[in-house]
Amino acid sequence: MTRLIVYSVVAAVASVAAVHAEPRVVELQGKSPLVTIRLVFTTGAASDPADKPGLASLTAQMLGNAGTKTLTYKQITDALYPMATGIYAYSDKEMTTFVGQTHIDNLEKFYAIMRDAVLNPGWRPEDFTRVRDDQVNALRVSLRGNNDEELGKEVLYNVIYSGHPYGHQDMGTVSALQKLTVADLQAFHHQHYTQANLIIGLAGGYPAGFAARVKKDFATLPEGPADSFTLPQPATLTHNQAMLVEKDTRSVAWSLGFPVALKRGDPDFAALLVAESWLGQHRESGGDLYNRMRELRGLNYGDYAYIEYFPNGMYQFEPDPNIARHQQIFQIWIRPVEPPNAVFALRLAIFELDKLVKHGISGDDFEKTRSFLSKYVNILTKTKSAELGYAIDSAYYGMPEYNQYLKTSLAKLTVDDVNRAVKKYLHADNLQIVGIAKDAAAMKAALVSAATTPIHYNSPKPQDILDEDKTVESWPLNLKPDDVKIVPVASVFEN
Repeated sequence: MTRLIVYSVVAAVASVAAVHAEPRVVELQGKSPLVTIRLVFTTGAASDPADKPGLASLTAQMLGNAGTKTLTYKQITDALYPMATGIYAYSDKEMTTFVGQTHIDNLEKFYAIMRDAVLNPGWRPEDFTRVRDDQVNALRVSLRGNNDEELGKEVLYNVIYSGHPYGHQDMGTVSALQKLTVADLQAFHHQHYTQANLIIGLAGGYPAGFAARVKKDFATLPEGPADSFTLPQPATLTHNQAMLVEKDTRSVAWSLGFPVALKRGDPDFAALLVAESWLGQHRESGGDLYNRMRELRGLNYGDYAYIEYFPNGMYQFEPDPNIARHQQIFQIWIRPVEPPNAVFALRLAIFELDKLVKHGISGDDFEKTRSFLSKYVNILTKTKSAELGYAIDSAYYGMPEYNQYLKTSLAKLTVDDVNRAVKKYLHADNLQIVGIAKDAAAMKAALVSAATTPIHYNSPKPQDILDEDKTVESWPLNLKPDDVKIVPVASVFEN
């Protein structure tokens, strides 16, 4: 029988200035021989100095993927290998996370390494050069060079949050990373890795007294203060705008969206989650966008919608926990389509969004989607590590445990609640559009032209689809030449 203990919670407000003089602890105690440790610091890219984007992320990598004062990086990897485990470090806007899982027989050895990685980093120059080069290559090669889909999604966030604390990619920019020094990382570690910022998460069959010992160990961190995120509202668009990233690529990837004044735990969260799931549940075949774009027309692999940040979606079926944010966007992700059908695909996605806003969802669709989500939440928390992560997020947001919270909220919902939330938060105009395309000038001309952009099929389609296509191919994008910007891919995340 799992026992959940949350020692303290953080008020869910836009300016997060929790006052805690000691680490908070979240426990999921059980009988499993696998023990999970999550160390979550409530700091991240939103705390990067304006001239040092990527500092929080690089600091996390320097702790999670480098040596300690007493062990080199090779000694650590050699020690962890026979335990079949490791330390996974990642950083987002408001959270930096270190997570590891080990068998109870190896708990003492593993914990000693993980503890020292965070409390007593080695700061070796050779480690710094390696992790910084890795982060530069992640931007230039992995994201910019090899991943059009994630590139488009990340550019969308950068554009929407321009001039905002969220307004840079978590890993920063190449030019800023190349200027960072070990001293910069040490200063960030001293200022932000504080007791006030730390939430300790433990799950599994760890021995009695272990949680108290971990808390005592990390009480050696500076007391604070906690990070305070003063988050202005992102700029509101008054009409559609587009950014085209010109890249030598065979297909076109689209991402589009806008800020949404809603976060997990808010009264309308569950209602809007039903609408998002009906429109385009991530990597599921039941969404409206998936059905209308892939199944009926064969445009691409999949099309999905989101009301919470979901990085690495092309690799994962469920999002990672501990990427909590107090501001979110509504987003549609159109996986790459062939260039001749690219503008039609964009029009079709907006057309389907417009239908949702104007007409809502039916009672039958509401019941099916609500039933799906009430079971899907169990998948989100299917492992103890994920369950622990969601418990930490709930503490941060100041809300009940997520699984029960969502099931209870869904049980109370009506279709009218969902359609009211759709009208309140969603719209099919004033969109920020991002496209990754080879011939950006030709794509811009097509976007701003009054000419139709019909779809090209390789096989016959039913007459009702062909009739609808006539409407979609001329669906207004309302883009003027000044509304469409073109940037070369080599400049993205560079400066």
